[in-house]
Amino acid sequence: MSTSPRFGSAAVEHAEAVLVEQYPRLVRLAYLTLPDTRGRHTRVLLAHKAVQRALPRTGTPAAPAPAGAGTADESGTHLTLVRSRVLRAALAPSGPAGGTWARIGRPPGPPFVWGLRLWPPAGGIDEAAQTLSGAPAPVRAAFVLHHLDDVTEDETVRLLGLAGAADPAGTVREALALPVAEELLRALRRPEFDASVVSARPTDLLRRRRRARAGWAGLATLAVTLTVLSVRGPSPEPDPGPAAGPAPSGALDPARLQRVPSDAWSDTARVDFTAWPARGGRTGDRDLLARALRTWAAPGTTRVSAAPGTTAEPPPRPPQLLYAGDVDGRTLVLLRDGDRVVRYGEAGTASGGRTLDITRTDDSGVTTAAALTLSRAPGGASARYLLAPWIAAAATRDLTRAGDAARPLAFAADGATAPAAVPPAGARADGAPCASWPVIELTSSTRIVEKHSFVLTDLGGLSPVHLTYTPLPDGSAAAPARQPREATGPEARAAWAPQACRLGELRPGAYRAVNVWDFAAAQLPDGAGRAVWSCTRASGWAGPGDATVRLRLEAGTPQDVTRARSTAACGRFGQHLLAGFRWRSPAGRWYLLAAGSRHVTGITATGAVRAGSSDRTLAAPWPGPDGAVSLTGILAGGGTVTALDGAGGGRD
Repeated sequence: MSTSPRFGSAAVEHAEAVLVEQYPRLVRLAYLTLPDTRGRHTRVLLAHKAVQRALPRTGTPAAPAPAGAGTADESGTHLTLVRSRVLRAALAPSGPAGGTWARIGRPPGPPFVWGLRLWPPAGGIDEAAQTLSGAPAPVRAAFVLHHLDDVTEDETVRLLGLAGAADPAGTVREALALPVAEELLRALRRPEFDASVVSARPTDLLRRRRRARAGWAGLATLAVTLTVLSVRGPSPEPDPGPAAGPAPSGALDPARLQRVPSDAWSDTARVDFTAWPARGGRTGDRDLLARALRTWAAPGTTRVSAAPGTTAEPPPRPPQLLYAGDVDGRTLVLLRDGDRVVRYGEAGTASGGRTLDITRTDDSGVTTAAALTLSRAPGGASARYLLAPWIAAAATRDLTRAGDAARPLAFAADGATAPAAVPPAGARADGAPCASWPVIELTSSTRIVEKHSFVLTDLGGLSPVHLTYTPLPDGSAAAPARQPREATGPEARAAWAPQACRLGELRPGAYRAVNVWDFAAAQLPDGAGRAVWSCTRASGWAGPGDATVRLRLEAGTPQDVTRARSTAACGRFGQHLLAGFRWRSPAGRWYLLAAGSRHVTGITATGAVRAGSSDRTLAAPWPGPDGAVSLTGILAGGGTVTALDGAGGGRD
């Protein structure tokens, strides 16, 4: 009778070497496979426990070698064995009936560390755990093996079978169908998101001390009670109370809200909303948090406002708590779910005046995740903001005045600012000239970046909009492209000042950032002076944005040239630009003015105006009445670019 091969002492040593080499990946596999009903602390401990106990003992049956592998593929055999043992341990708490823990009637207890809580790094591994929380444990395991550990589909099926999973092939197909963002996969593969690295913090020391005292007092009371009962006999069994209603789903349970450690932002490579801690004076108010979650799931008559392109659907998993507190007579709760942030508000009494505001936060970062709007004063003249934990200083400026000095803006320890002026509502409606355009200027902590300040503006949405500036090209077309920079320097403020009020044309909540790109400059005919061609791009959270080309004169209001909606023009992937329009000089004569970006080496006009230029700019008399004109730009590297139009033209 044949027997299966077993590990000898040398093979166990090889397996140990494989385990040590693959330790972070194995911990990641265990952590993401373990049920999300367990807290992060427990999952971290169970994941390390599963990996450390995966080392086989001498005499352990060896797993069959992968199909097609020879006897020389010992490292693959050892890794297969270790992986299958890790999977079996991680799948046990929620695995198929009849598994190890089902037979003994209890789940595995983690190694307990008294008075210490452990968390994985902010973002990365924990973000993946939230994303996969709705999938069964075997599906999560298959996802990690195939997408993160680069295990083939067939080998993933085999590993799940060795771990005792039911229907491994169907499980792998389900894992491959999971809609997971590529950005998350890239983040999980970066070395800074090592799943075996954890943050350790003590629990509430005073609370532990009080609980210990209460525990001893309770034991003493229990001893006295038992003594009395032994003399008097048992009391009649009380009537059972009304049956409790069904427990809320995990996503709506306040106890399962994700909470990030207060200093996680200073020790992560992902500085965005995932690094925001829970702040405010009512983060421990379970009833308030439950109301916010229930209202999100079933708004009823609650006023709901969602930014364009943002779904108002309830969270599929427990969201992250960002803030809970009282502000200017209202109670507010801020929650984050994936690429959304929700602000729940209620009047001083919890019975009325409820609101729900939802915004997108796709690919947010140091600047676009730096602030959220907490509340607005009646009439909308001012607002309070909640600043990110990495903000060290805040100030206000008037964007319409290039030389305006910054005025400090105070904010509390929980990040809530004092009231700050916001742009006038009339300017938001039509973009007409305004007396001022207040913005906030924030400075990042030196713990993450040195000498970094940036500007945000309030456009009426939950998330303020980041303002940047790209200066004129430097030198020839061969020179590197200029990159957007913060709108804090004198040149940037001078470019923004004459067109600040045009920000009012943008729809509230639809945009994450607005950049002014000065792409060309030229002297105008009839002594009209120097003019700068600029393209203002408002980038939406979903990717596409709106572009407006303007001619900025030395004095006066900039003149609109053309605009396009839902376009890549004037952005990172739309760097070739050509625009032109019919312009009247101060002398009353009409001209065709055109300009191109730095790679444009010549411009040709046909139609009502027939002219050409061997430069990036063109100025030609416009004879007769209006007529159609076609513009073509010659690019330095070959090819052509057409003029930007309202349909998003400007293609090569």
